[in-house]
Amino acid sequence: MERRSETGRGGSVAEVALAFLRLGLTAFGGPAAHLGYFREALVRRRGWTDEAGYADLVALCQFLPGPASSQVAFALGLIRAGGLLGGLAAWAAFSLPSLALMTAFAAGAGALGGPHGAALLHGLKLAAVAVVAEAVRGMARSLAPDRTRATIAVAALAATALAPGSGGQVAAIALGAAAGLALCREPATGEGTRAPVPVSRRAGALALALFALLLVGAGPLAEALGAHMLAVCAAFYRAGALVFGGGHVVLPLLRAAVVDPGWVEPGAFLAGYGAAQAVPGPLFSLAAYLGAVLRPGPGGIAGAALAFAALSLPGLLVVYGALPFWGRLAARADARAALRGANAAVVGILAAALYDPVFTAAVGNARDLALAAACFMLLAVWRTPPWCVVALAALGGLALAGG
Repeated sequence: MERRSETGRGGSVAEVALAFLRLGLTAFGGPAAHLGYFREALVRRRGWTDEAGYADLVALCQFLPGPASSQVAFALGLIRAGGLLGGLAAWAAFSLPSLALMTAFAAGAGALGGPHGAALLHGLKLAAVAVVAEAVRGMARSLAPDRTRATIAVAALAATALAPGSGGQVAAIALGAAAGLALCREPATGEGTRAPVPVSRRAGALALALFALLLVGAGPLAEALGAHMLAVCAAFYRAGALVFGGGHVVLPLLRAAVVDPGWVEPGAFLAGYGAAQAVPGPLFSLAAYLGAVLRPGPGGIAGAALAFAALSLPGLLVVYGALPFWGRLAARADARAALRGANAAVVGILAAALYDPVFTAAVGNARDLALAAACFMLLAVWRTPPWCVVALAALGGLALAGG
């Protein structure tokens, strides 16, 4: 396709939706790969923004909590179509294929009875061990590359192990940010956003205020009213609001949100996480599976849509709110330092989750360990696509059951 000469605004909502629907059907490989697909399809080929503007959007979304690739999609749609409707169209179209696939998997997982179904699900759990181990390795190299940040990561791991649940995770992130503020200062390099932003500062401030209000108030309100569905939405919202450092970090947060209260069985949770590696689009589509199998609750399509919307909302609110202020914030050395510490802490949180529940729930003997290690080798050494590794792990689960 020929590259357009103009950048920024000027497209329609329909154009945005169609472009991101195509990406949602083909973008395998996780957030980093998604950002590469966006750059090739929308920056280099279509010219929706220039390279500098795209780099600024990526930096913003990596700085903020939430799923970076979905947030970049939202921001690109917002800028291209000149308003909020374009951003929502981009986010929804990019997410729709994976949502449909994960909702369908939730419906089919209940039918996987008998030894063969159990073996397939066991293979998915072993795939999750490999995927999370590779995520920890990759995140440690990029987010905890020096002694100071590695120490923060190990301290966060210890804090999470000693205080399991969402409270320990929040405390670990907060302490990591404080340690980063004190120990991880570097010269600021940001130049501010170059992309045209159709969001006023007033609208941005309102979005950030709503983000904070829901984070602080939704849970206590649900408890006071005794409203189960409001409690579910609050739990998914809280998990989405605390995801720093990559989509895989949502694993321990969602586990605390839905497994600890007994809404989803641990085995079913890990099977869904494994299946999420085999579909294109955002890893947050795991929420659709969890909402569909969650009990008590509406379940099915309604539960899937509710859970995914609640998990995604904080990331959309915070990027919408931050866009008009990003240029000034990016130049602050203290903000960068706090983010370095928080990102190092999430490496430790994910490492703790790799052991419990991922490893402890999936690996029961030496043969399980061997299959999980083989999957990890395929991901880390041979760079095999995650969906292929998941398929091989499912077949390996059948082979282990027959052995």
